[in-house]
Amino acid sequence: MSIAQLQVVAKKLIESKNSLAFTGAGISVESGIPDFRSSGGLWEKFNPMEYATIDAFKRDPEKVWTMLREMDKVLEAADPNPAHSGLARLEELNLLSGVITQNIDNLHQEGGSQTVVEFHGNARRLVCIKCGQAVAAADARARWQEEFPPRCPNCQQIMKPDVVLFGEPIPAEASSLAMGMAQVASVMLVIGTSAVVAPASYIPVVAKKSGAFIVEINPEDTVLSQEIADLTVRGKAGELVPALVEQIESLLSK
Repeated sequence: MSIAQLQVVAKKLIESKNSLAFTGAGISVESGIPDFRSSGGLWEKFNPMEYATIDAFKRDPEKVWTMLREMDKVLEAADPNPAHSGLARLEELNLLSGVITQNIDNLHQEGGSQTVVEFHGNARRLVCIKCGQAVAAADARARWQEEFPPRCPNCQQIMKPDVVLFGEPIPAEASSLAMGMAQVASVMLVIGTSAVVAPASYIPVVAKKSGAFIVEINPEDTVLSQEIADLTVRGKAGELVPALVEQIESLLSK
C-alpha cells in the first residue's frame, strides 16, 4: 500500500464533482464470501452451466436449488467489512455519489451505503418467474424445514433468488442507472473486480471514455490495469478503503 497513491486519490475525490465506486466480488472476500470462480468458490463444486443458468432453473428448479441453498448459507453468514463501511463514509462526506456493484450479497446496504445500483440483483429477495411475486429470502428460509425449495405464495411455483442467472438480461433499470452514472462520473473507484464479465465490464470503460479518472483497487493485475486505470493501488480493499477515508478526513480537517 502506497500512502502517496492514497493521497493522490484522496485529493481527486475531494476535488471531484461526481465520484462513483464500481465493485466486484473482491470487496466481499474479506467478509467470507469466496469469489465464485476462485478456489473454494461455488463453481468448483457446481458446474455453472449446469446449475446457474435460467434454462437449468426452468428445466429442474429443485436441482438448481441445491446450489442456491449453498450460496444462501455463505451469504447469510457474511457481514460488511471495513471496505463496505468505508465507502458508506465517503458517501456520508458527500464525496461519493453512489456504488454500482456486481455483488448480490446486500453488504453495501448493510455497511451503510444509501445509493446502491445492484447490477446483478440481490439474493436477499426471492422472485417468482411466473407471476413476479417477490418475498424476503429470510421469510422463506424460516420455512425451509417445511417447504424447500420455496414456493410462491401467490401461484405456488418454485421461486428463485432475485439475481441474474446466466442467460438472463441485466434488469433494465439497473443497466440504465449504471451506465448513466458512469457517463457523468469524474472519478471512478474500481474495487475488487477482474472486469471480465460483460456487460458489467463495460462500466469502467464507459466512465473512462467519458473522461473519468479511473482508480483501480485490487490485489493483482486485471484487464483494467494497463489500458483503463489511471492509477492502480495494490492491496486488500478492507485495508485500502479505510486508509483512503483516513487520508481524506485528515485533509478535510486542515
